[in-house]
Amino acid sequence: MDPVATTLVILALAIIAFMSNRVPLGIVAIGVSVALWLTGILDLGQALAGFGDPTVIFIAALFVVSESLDSTGVTAWAGQQVIGRAGTKRGPLLLVVCLLVAGVTALISVNGAVAALIPVVVVVATRAGIAPSQMLMPLAFSAHAGSLLALTGTPVNIIVGEAAADAGARPFGFFEFGLVGVPLVVGTLLIISLLGRRLLPERAATSLPQDVSAHARTLREQYHLPEGTELIGVREGVTEVVVAPRSSLIGLHLFPGMCTPSGDLVVLAVQRGGEDLIGTDALLQAGDTLLVTGPWGELERNTAGPDVLVVDDPATMRRAVPLGSGAKRAIVILAAMVVLLATGLVPPAIAGLAAASALVLTRVVSPTRAYRSISWTTVVLVAGMIPLSTAFISTGTADLIAGGLLGLVGDASPYFALFAICALTMVLGQLISNTATVLIVAPVAVVVAADLGVSVLPFMMALTVAGAASFLTPVATPANTMVLEPGGYRFGDYWRLGLPLLLLFLVVAVFFVPFVWPF
Repeated sequence: MDPVATTLVILALAIIAFMSNRVPLGIVAIGVSVALWLTGILDLGQALAGFGDPTVIFIAALFVVSESLDSTGVTAWAGQQVIGRAGTKRGPLLLVVCLLVAGVTALISVNGAVAALIPVVVVVATRAGIAPSQMLMPLAFSAHAGSLLALTGTPVNIIVGEAAADAGARPFGFFEFGLVGVPLVVGTLLIISLLGRRLLPERAATSLPQDVSAHARTLREQYHLPEGTELIGVREGVTEVVVAPRSSLIGLHLFPGMCTPSGDLVVLAVQRGGEDLIGTDALLQAGDTLLVTGPWGELERNTAGPDVLVVDDPATMRRAVPLGSGAKRAIVILAAMVVLLATGLVPPAIAGLAAASALVLTRVVSPTRAYRSISWTTVVLVAGMIPLSTAFISTGTADLIAGGLLGLVGDASPYFALFAICALTMVLGQLISNTATVLIVAPVAVVVAADLGVSVLPFMMALTVAGAASFLTPVATPANTMVLEPGGYRFGDYWRLGLPLLLLFLVVAVFFVPFVWPF
């Protein structure tokens, strides 16, 4: 089969698999790389080159940096400090929420910012008497706009920057994305403020995240602890566990104030069937509950074995503690990474690896937590789809598609070609991952710019703007999916507010971007 036809068949099958939601994204991406090798389109080195690409390494390192800010309570602290000063009126509260998530997203990615702030926003909205459905979709959509404030906002920014450099242009600067990101954030806030109340549903949530402050009160009442007892603090935490069947703890006598067998934790209370277990003859049985306290790290380590079943994951509870242990170190390391990226002293991948390594060496993040924090689906997705971009160029597929696109727009100005590229990206971005979409469209955009004899920079920047406009469906991005249940949303709720925002992003991509980065 002709190499171009083979490449297009592999692309079509990948899009179908992405849209089906039945095949894991990572498996689809790996399948693309393997198929390109099996069909002889790429050799083995080219087919697997994505897994060693600096872009992929940088993206993986950023997940560790994001985890450090989240797990040490930096994000929770920022959320509480800012939202706590916004009052209870819908307008100011919504404005603050949107600005906060946009700023956080620029540093720790869309998914990380939205996941960290959902519990805070739901609790604040509930206390203010506002339906969470009025707050959570704006949270997710503002995060998409905020992803364009800095290089670290989304993997797409990194991808288009590398694509521009590979095409012979300069890479984008760390804060250069903000030239288009700031207008998008402002426009997003205006649309949400003016149209949000009418376009967003008033609906009860189907599930709510845990309010840690209320949870601490519940534990005090359940285990009859003094009201002043601080259960969740900066260095020490608390967790509730159930003695598992066949646990080595069965038959032991534990009582309040006693250290656990490991010697690292202290028992606050012991209950069986909701009643305090007291007396020297009271021995632990399967199903008994223990309330134990100790340093957060020791809680995680000592409750990870088979002896107990954890009711509340210490790692999850720890995230809600403002400026917990290691927060200052995390902030300093983040600032150092931003300086390295902004000044260009070292390549982005080196800056990211240095920051991730420093976080592990300073014990802000354990090695195990660092590995777990990486979204391997995203990493494998990018690594597996990069060879498809290579195949597009090496087989002439990009030239063919670009030629067809230019045939449609004729001798019109580059604006029409830019519009066509952005429209294609936005349509695909509602159905499959925007990261995968940009990896597919980027080589086509490079060829179009070359054929027109214009700069590739406006095409790459417009591509990242179009890629961020994933507003119309709950499956367009993980952030959209995250707010689905807490907001009580339905599939058809997204396009109502999403469509005006998509049109805003399209106008900015086609008309404003070339003004800043001329053809």
